Amino acid sequence: MKKIGITTTVPVEVLLAAGYQPIDLNNVLVSAPDPTKYVTIAERDGFPLNCCTWIKGLYGVCMDSGINDVLCVTNGDCTNTIMLMEVLKLKGKNTIPFAYPERPDAEQMDYVLEKLAATLGTTLQAAEKVRRKVKPARDLALKLDELTWKDNKVSGWENNLWLISTSDFNGDYLKYQKELQELIDKSTQRQHYPSQEIRIGYIGVPSVYAKEFYPYVEKHGARVVFNEVQRQFAMPEPGGSLAEQYTNYTYPYSINEHIADIKSELKKRRIDGIIHYVQAFCHRGIGDIVMRSMIKVPMLTLEGNADFFLNGHVKTRIEAFLDMIERRKISPKVVK
Repeated sequence: MKKIGITTTVPVEVLLAAGYQPIDLNNVLVSAPDPTKYVTIAERDGFPLNCCTWIKGLYGVCMDSGINDVLCVTNGDCTNTIMLMEVLKLKGKNTIPFAYPERPDAEQMDYVLEKLAATLGTTLQAAEKVRRKVKPARDLALKLDELTWKDNKVSGWENNLWLISTSDFNGDYLKYQKELQELIDKSTQRQHYPSQEIRIGYIGVPSVYAKEFYPYVEKHGARVVFNEVQRQFAMPEPGGSLAEQYTNYTYPYSINEHIADIKSELKKRRIDGIIHYVQAFCHRGIGDIVMRSMIKVPMLTLEGNADFFLNGHVKTRIEAFLDMIERRKISPKVVK
């Protein structure tokens, strides 16, 4: 299969129906032994220092990996992607724009899906067949999510890793499904995580320092039992068609869709506090103002950029936040 890079979660079923192997450039970036090498490639080619590390990293992955076809989301994700697409075209890459509708509307989604399918040389009917084929893999991802918050047998890092991988199924949805089933089988035999632990919700885009973040939180008596955006990648509300599935997917739309999804999960997952990650130089960071106003749960906001590992300052802030929640749980009337 011919590889095609994607800049965020897209209707992957259409790509598979067209005979492409989707590669999420974000996942390549953060899973690399040395992610900074991709950022260096971008800066060497002229990307400014005060540009989001994700954008520079995606560019570096494209230039280093030999991927020639790139599907760029021009509405519903990062606004910088539009100019990233222009630079990639300048470098000889075949870029294909894809824009989510301005608002969640199944009729409009059906239209943009038809347009994407025609561009890639396939049909929406073929993509619907692929949707049914990959559904078992998505169902397993959501089962793992349930084992995280309900059965308390899966770590926040495992939850993040497998949910975020549903954007491209690591390039092979059948292999992904097999490996995830094996993990689920093993996890059901594990001991439960302690019931007295602090239960954390992680909202916002996946962080650049995810590899260290989740183990560090667990090291200090807490566990992430809700990964907001990562869970959305697994399509928790699939609906009855591809158009409905990507209409129910909250990430591309307004902050109101995000907040409604978050609120619906807070009580169910018994979340004690929220960590909101924002990427430096990203327009979504402004949404923290709205998040804090609308979500009445203790919240810590962390901003990251090119720091792929937790520094001392961030570690101290996480520790202080978890300590505050622990004291609040013990003496809720004393700690405000």
